[in-house]
Amino acid sequence: MLGFLKKPIVVTAEINMNLVALTVMGLMSRLWGLSYPRAVVFDEVYYGQFVSLYMKRIFFVDDSGPPFGHMLLALGGYLGGFDGNFLWNRIGAEYNMNVPVWSLRLLPALAGTLCVPLAYQILVELQFSHCAALGAALLILLENSLITQSRFMLLESILIFFILLAVLSYLKFYSLQKHSSFSGSWWFWLLLTGVACSCAVGVKYMGLFTYMLLLAIAGLHFWHMIGDQSFSNISLICHFLARGLALIIIPMAMYLSFFYVHLTLLYRSGPHDQIMTSAFQASLEGGLARITQGQPLEVAYGSQITLRNVLGKPMQCWLHSHTNTYPIRYENGRGSSHQQQVTCYPFKDVNNWWIVKDPGMQQLVVSNPPRPVRHGHIVQLVHGITTRYLNTHDVAAPLSPHSQEVSCYIDYNISMPAQNLWRVEIVNRESDTDIWKTILSEVRFVHVNTSAVLKAVNFHFQLSGASLPEWGYRQLEVVGEKLSKGYHQSMVWNVEEHRYGKSQEQKEREVELHSPTQMDISKNLSFMAKFTELQWKILTLKNEDTEHKYSSSALDWITMDTNIAYWLHPTSGAQIHLLGNVVTWASANVAALVYLCLSLWYLLRRRRKIYDIPEDAWQLWVSAGGISVGGWAVNYLPFFLMEKTLFLYHYLPALTFQILLIPIVLQHLSDHLCRSLLLKNMFSALIVAWFSSVYFVYRTFSPVTYGEPSLSVSELKDLRWKDSWNILIRKQ
Repeated sequence: MLGFLKKPIVVTAEINMNLVALTVMGLMSRLWGLSYPRAVVFDEVYYGQFVSLYMKRIFFVDDSGPPFGHMLLALGGYLGGFDGNFLWNRIGAEYNMNVPVWSLRLLPALAGTLCVPLAYQILVELQFSHCAALGAALLILLENSLITQSRFMLLESILIFFILLAVLSYLKFYSLQKHSSFSGSWWFWLLLTGVACSCAVGVKYMGLFTYMLLLAIAGLHFWHMIGDQSFSNISLICHFLARGLALIIIPMAMYLSFFYVHLTLLYRSGPHDQIMTSAFQASLEGGLARITQGQPLEVAYGSQITLRNVLGKPMQCWLHSHTNTYPIRYENGRGSSHQQQVTCYPFKDVNNWWIVKDPGMQQLVVSNPPRPVRHGHIVQLVHGITTRYLNTHDVAAPLSPHSQEVSCYIDYNISMPAQNLWRVEIVNRESDTDIWKTILSEVRFVHVNTSAVLKAVNFHFQLSGASLPEWGYRQLEVVGEKLSKGYHQSMVWNVEEHRYGKSQEQKEREVELHSPTQMDISKNLSFMAKFTELQWKILTLKNEDTEHKYSSSALDWITMDTNIAYWLHPTSGAQIHLLGNVVTWASANVAALVYLCLSLWYLLRRRRKIYDIPEDAWQLWVSAGGISVGGWAVNYLPFFLMEKTLFLYHYLPALTFQILLIPIVLQHLSDHLCRSLLLKNMFSALIVAWFSSVYFVYRTFSPVTYGEPSLSVSELKDLRWKDSWNILIRKQ
C-alpha cells in the first residue's frame, strides 16, 4: 500500500530560457536607477495629485478616463507607505523624503518589463519562429520611448501591458479551440482575455480600440464556426454563450467593480465635488454632507430652501436675489422693468434662500403637520431676505433678449401686475403624484402666465460671457425660457439646503435663515446612481483644451517629428526626453508599407488563381496582419477624429503593434522571397547589420532616456538629429 514511497517524487518543468533571459533584461532596462531623478517628471505632476487624493480618501473626477490606472499607481504609493502629503504643483519639483519614489514608479516599470516577454509569446503563438519572436521582444526591449514611458508614474506602459496580455490570451484560447474546447485551459485563456480587456479599458479609454479589435476577430472566428458542419447547433450556442460571458459580461462587471472600489475608497469631500449633483455631494463625508445631513426630506409649503442649478457647468450656482434693481436702460438702449435683480450666484450666500409659499395662504411657515408640495402644484417663491416674489413677464432679459426677464416683483403702480405663479414639474418623477424631495428631486419651474421655464444661462458662460455687467456684480443671468420643448439641464433645479420655516416675523426669519439646520435624517445614493453620474461626468466633462508646448498632431508621430522634454536637471545638462529609436520607427513604417503592398499583390494574384505562397502561409500572413496592422490602425487612426490636445505618447500602443509587424515581415521575406541559399545568407547578414544599428541608436540616446550621464552642449547638439526636436541646451 505504501509502495509509492519506494521511489522519489519527481516534478519536472519546462523553462523557456529565452523568456527568462528577456524578462531579466527587461527588468534591468526598466528598473535600473528607477528613483532617478528624484523630482517630478512631466505628467507625474498630473497623476501624483490623484495618488495623493487616494491616500487621503478624498473624492476626485478625472475626465481623462476610468479610475483603474489611477488606483494601480495609488497602490504603489500605498505599498511604499506614502501618506499623500506632497504638493504636486510643478514639473521638476524635488521630492521630499516623505515620497516613496521607487515604489510609486514600480508598477509602471514592471508592466513595461513584462511587455518584452509578452511580445515574444505573441509571435510564437502566431506560429512564427522563435528567432522572429526573439527579434520582436528585443525591439520592444531596446525601444527608447517605451523605456522612458515605463520608468515613471505614468499609465501608458500599464495600458500596453494589458493590451498585449489580452492579445496573447486570445491567441492561446484560439489555438485550443479545435482540440480542447471547454477544457480548463480553454476557459482560463478565454476568461483572461476578457479580464485583460476590461483592465485595459479601465486604465485608459484607448484600451477600447484593442478591445473592439479582439471582439471583431472573435466575431469573425465564430462566423467561420457557424459554417463548419462539424459543430452541432447546441455546441454553437454554448460557444456563443461562453464568448458572450467572457468577452462582454465579465468585462462589464469588472468595469463596474473598478468604480465600486474607487467610490468606496474616496468617501471624503474634496475640491471636485462642485461638478457633481447635490445628492452626490451629500453622500460624501464632510463638505455639503455636514450642511445637509438630516435635512427634512419633503419640501412643504413654508419650507426655506436654496435652489442649485443641476447643470453645474462651467460652475455651480444657486438661484439668488439682492436689493439692487435692473437699470432702467441697458447700454444698448433697451429698457428693463427696473425690478429687483434675480441671478445665479456661484457661492453660498444668505441671499440664496427662498420660501415656498402657497398662493392661497399668507403664512410663510410650515404647518403642523407639514403639507408637502407635489408634482404639478402651483407655488410662489418668496425671497427670504427681501420678501419679494419671484416673477417673470414679457420684458426682454438683459443679455438674452429672446428670453424673458426674471425679477423679484416690486409694485411701482404702473400697470405692471405681478406674475409670480410657478408650476413645479419634477423631471425625474416616478409618478404624477410624486412629492418634491430635498436633493433627490430635479424640478423645473414653469411660469403659469407665459409657460416660460426658469433657466440659468450659464452653460455657455465661457464662450459668450453670460455674466451680467458691473451693475449685476458679474453674476450669471437667469431668464424665463419661452421655447421649452424638452428640457436642458440649465432649466432644472434641485433643493440643496432645506429647513422648515418656523418664524412668521421677518426679523426672526432673517435670524433663522442665517442659522444652520440640525436634524437627523440621512440620504444615501445607491452605487449605480453614483456610478451613472460619475461616468457621465467623465464622458462629458471637458477641460478647456490649451495649446501645449509639446503637443503634436497625429501626422507628426509616424516620422517622429516631435519629442517631449520630460525633465531637465536644474544645474547640469542632464535631461530626459520621450524620443523613440529612430531605426525602429522607420523600420516599422517600412514593414507596414511592405505588408500592405505584398498583401495587395497577393490578393490580385489570387484573384487570377495564381498562388505565390502556400495556403497555410497565406492564412498565417493574414492572421498576423490582422493582429499587428489591425492593432496599429485601431490605436492610431482614431486620433485624427479627436478634438483634444495630443502628445507623442498617445502613439505608443499603436507603435507596439507596428513593432510586432517587423519580424513578421522579415520572416516572410526570408521564407518566401529569398529562394536561394545565397539570398538567405545575404538577407540574414542585412538583418544583423540592421539590428546592430537599432542597438547603436538605443545606446546613443540612452543618456536622454535615463537622464544620465549628463551631456555637454556639443553632445546635446549632436543628438538633435531632426530640426523639429527640442533638445534643451542651456545658454552659456
